[in-house]
Amino acid sequence: MLGKTANGLYWMYRYLERAENAARLIETGQRIALTRLGSSDEEWRSILQTGGMAEGYDAAHERLTKDAAINWMLRDKDNPASVMSDISAARQNARMVRAALTEEVWEALNGVYMRAQSLTQRKVSERDLPATLGAIRQGTALVRGATHGTMMRNDIYDFARIGTFLERADNTARILDVKYYVLLPSLSAVGSTVDNVQWETILSAVSGRGGFRMEYGPIADPRDISQFLILDKRMPRSLAFCTRKLRDNLGYLASSYGSRMPSMAKVGHLERTYLSHDIDAVFDFGLHEFIQKVLMLLADLGQQIEHDYRFYE
Repeated sequence: MLGKTANGLYWMYRYLERAENAARLIETGQRIALTRLGSSDEEWRSILQTGGMAEGYDAAHERLTKDAAINWMLRDKDNPASVMSDISAARQNARMVRAALTEEVWEALNGVYMRAQSLTQRKVSERDLPATLGAIRQGTALVRGATHGTMMRNDIYDFARIGTFLERADNTARILDVKYYVLLPSLSAVGSTVDNVQWETILSAVSGRGGFRMEYGPIADPRDISQFLILDKRMPRSLAFCTRKLRDNLGYLASSYGSRMPSMAKVGHLERTYLSHDIDAVFDFGLHEFIQKVLMLLADLGQQIEHDYRFYE
């Protein structure tokens, strides 16, 4: 496969996953604000930081307000990381690799693009926001469904999956980090009702509440939630699950091309060194420090994949 085709597939699915994650992040911000007494607009800074949008927001706005933050994250054309910008970028990459996609995938992506464009044509009111975010998440899910149901299991599919799971792992790590490091108002809140509600909100942000309760019951203990989102190989948004999928699909590419690339060694290092221990080892290391290290390794892995498969040649 040509590097530019692999690049287009990889980034199409990264941007699609990123759009859904940004939509989930906005929902998370709303829910967390409801758990705080005396909630202020300034609390949206942590949400902007999680999505990597705080610096751009500050450059474009004189002060921080909830409405402006949501608008920036959802639909502002000057924000290259907004939900709408991500969906547009996914569609642009899809057009570049149109011949590699099935009709069903192309139609599903076009559908979510047109629906999102219609819903965000004007500033979205707080009343309409849940329905808008829900429609966007449903649309991205349809693209994934069409991908799984109609795409051949070949290198095209592998690059699509690699983009998806690299982006997903990055998002789960960032959401965990913002909860533990930024959102917790003070040490006195640890173990409080506010703390527990916020941890449940994090589960909701990654669609993990149902699965968590099946496995651990109704009590959301922070250590169990961290175990679930970091190390549980059955949870489709956990770091361990995403990393295993990255290893699998990189392995399929190695078999297809008859060459084991350095990116395989990097994902293996991430699995063995950081995702093969119990949660006590993670907490002993320091959850924030652990997450920062994983984020750095994921970024390095992404760069290695681009180099290995000559994305820009």
